[in-house]
Amino acid sequence: MKNDLDASILVEYGWVLLLLIGLEGLLAADNALVLAIMVKHLPEEERRRALFYGLAGAFVFRFGSLFIISFLVDVWQVQAIGALYLLFIAINHIVRKLYFNKKIQKTEEKEKKKSGFWGTVFKVELADIAFAVDSILAAVAMAMTLPNTNLPEIGGLDGGKFLVIFAGGLIGLVIMRFAANYFVTLLHAKPGLEIAAFAIVGWVGVKLAVLTLGHPDVGVISYEFAHSTEWKLIFYGVLLGIAAAGWLLTKKPDEEQLTENRDI
Repeated sequence: MKNDLDASILVEYGWVLLLLIGLEGLLAADNALVLAIMVKHLPEEERRRALFYGLAGAFVFRFGSLFIISFLVDVWQVQAIGALYLLFIAINHIVRKLYFNKKIQKTEEKEKKKSGFWGTVFKVELADIAFAVDSILAAVAMAMTLPNTNLPEIGGLDGGKFLVIFAGGLIGLVIMRFAANYFVTLLHAKPGLEIAAFAIVGWVGVKLAVLTLGHPDVGVISYEFAHSTEWKLIFYGVLLGIAAAGWLLTKKPDEEQLTENRDI
């Protein structure tokens, strides 16, 4: 039975949206750095056009993929694949960032400088698609346990859940285009936040794994626990702990790293 849009539901939806905005902001800043390197070699006018085409393509892909995922979100196999993917990209990014960052960055810069305008646009589109997949999966996983609303379904998903996921993705695109500099500056001052952001992505993957294990067709853990208030409190408590650790335990970037960041 669907709940009315009372104050408690609005608070819960608002809380998830705020978390999505924060996570999207940090991910968008990291993505903006990658895109900046990809288009750096182009003349200024072509650089703007390449980023515009990339942004337009990302919007179309995000909306289309969200609509498709909305029909598949309750399929446990899809949930399992999504959980494994989120865990993989989180672990992969953190390992690359901690141990291979400088070598990878220099190699990428050399490769990007060989691309012409349309080759760069194509690579930007591919990068946007990759960024969109982890962003949408994380948003879907966070919205899955929200209470249903009395809004009509969009695709195969409750209207309220669909709208909060779409709003989070749209805000992520806006941040990537217009507010990325603020988050880039924040990441430069607090580089530990980037690792924290991907640790949160991995933790969201754990949440999706819990939903998978609690699926009626799997039944490894109880459905009630996977959707319980206790599990929500554990999830958000750990999430906030990761964010706080990224903020408080980060070390200041050295002068060489600051110089590299300013050159991007």
